[in-house]
Amino acid sequence: MKVFLFILTNNIIPIFVLIALGFLISRKFELNINTLSKLIFYIFSPCFIFVNLYKTSVPLEMMKVMAIAVMILGANMLIAALLSKVRGYSEGLKNAFANSIMFYNSANIGIPLITLVFSSEPFIVNGETPYLSIALTVQIMVLVVQNISTHTIGLINAGKADTQWKDSFIKAMKMPIIYAILLAFACKALPYDLTNLPVWSSLNYAGDALVPVSLITLGIQLMRTPIELRNIDVYLSCFVRLLVGPVLAVIFIYMLRVDGIIAHTLVISSAVPSSVNSALIAVEYDNHPDFASQVVVASTLLSAVSLAFVIYMARLLFPVA
Repeated sequence: MKVFLFILTNNIIPIFVLIALGFLISRKFELNINTLSKLIFYIFSPCFIFVNLYKTSVPLEMMKVMAIAVMILGANMLIAALLSKVRGYSEGLKNAFANSIMFYNSANIGIPLITLVFSSEPFIVNGETPYLSIALTVQIMVLVVQNISTHTIGLINAGKADTQWKDSFIKAMKMPIIYAILLAFACKALPYDLTNLPVWSSLNYAGDALVPVSLITLGIQLMRTPIELRNIDVYLSCFVRLLVGPVLAVIFIYMLRVDGIIAHTLVISSAVPSSVNSALIAVEYDNHPDFASQVVVASTLLSAVSLAFVIYMARLLFPVA
């Protein structure tokens, strides 16, 4: 219980404080959520990813990370199909349900969570955070898989499979995150240290803004989402997303023989709540938007407890310190 409370206090509560600030400020002021989202997707996220990838050695083990992320995605797709058949969902609700468990908040919550977890005890050694860099690299690889699949499979699931496949792929290829990754790897091959350039500090400042701005933006989004407490399908989605997700991660981690800090990070990453993007896609294509939005709200609130449990189990299953 002592460890559980420590995790809740040091890793979970700080995240929800910032989400709450976004929620509260949205009640008083009319904030433009589209502007904040564009800042996140086109400035803060690419800078964060570029800086961390450039500074971090990326071992071949990261190919296993991406493979596990894809396997989790595929397993969730199969689970969604099975549960949809059992529950007798319509085609539209089946696709909305699939999106709600396949796509998770690997950016808004995943990156801040991993940052907090591996910046606190027991992962601090002599005042340093030696595990943080590799943990963030793992999370970035998961983020890549999630971003590409959300803007392709997610849009197709929303009902445009026969006419929007090409458009969906083009939209995914326009995301600056993809090019930030490619640029980081290209710059790593250059015989010059970019951290000596004056612009490096600017990139650092922009990257550091990702965590607080993302969480505050999430709070603003949640403020504008209706809540329905009696929809059993919402809770079924939350159960799969928050608890079945990490179980799948553990299975695939053992299958591919991943361990240590990489395994630890993957388990935590797989347990974050449903992606806000899945709700935005549902709204854009009018594909059960209320259901999708309610899942985002419910899974985010429930994750305050479930994440603390998953972080604790990750420490037991894959100890690194």
